[in-house]
Amino acid sequence: MALAGALVARHAFATTDQAKDWLAGHAKGAPKDGKVSLKAPEIAENGNAVPLTVSVDSEMSDKTWVKAIYIAADGNPNPGVAVYEFTPLSGKAEVSLRVRLQQTQKLVAVAEMNDGTLFTASREIKVTIGGCGG
Repeated sequence: MALAGALVARHAFATTDQAKDWLAGHAKGAPKDGKVSLKAPEIAENGNAVPLTVSVDSEMSDKTWVKAIYIAADGNPNPGVAVYEFTPLSGKAEVSLRVRLQQTQKLVAVAEMNDGTLFTASREIKVTIGGCGG
């Protein structure tokens, strides 16, 4: 039996809207700017392991704390990068990780407070050599 056509693999990248939808699926509401700090290089020579630190300026007490941090990328095949959950016992709402980035794109971090309030920050990272084979 002959195949009528050849299957060709192609790269499909998330869009800004898909990243927003992924974030909205985790954090309900409209995030405000502020409280979130996103540290990453402006230019990543190699997208295989781009360092990223996300921190939230908030006390971590029984009264108020950061419940979660959601991180999305709008140029990778999957917009969801990471989800971190916290409790008041976490002491500090900060995470450091390395992300694989295929191409120049924007990283977005959203912090969800225990009362449901959302804060956000974003940063565009220029990638010279893609981390997913590009």
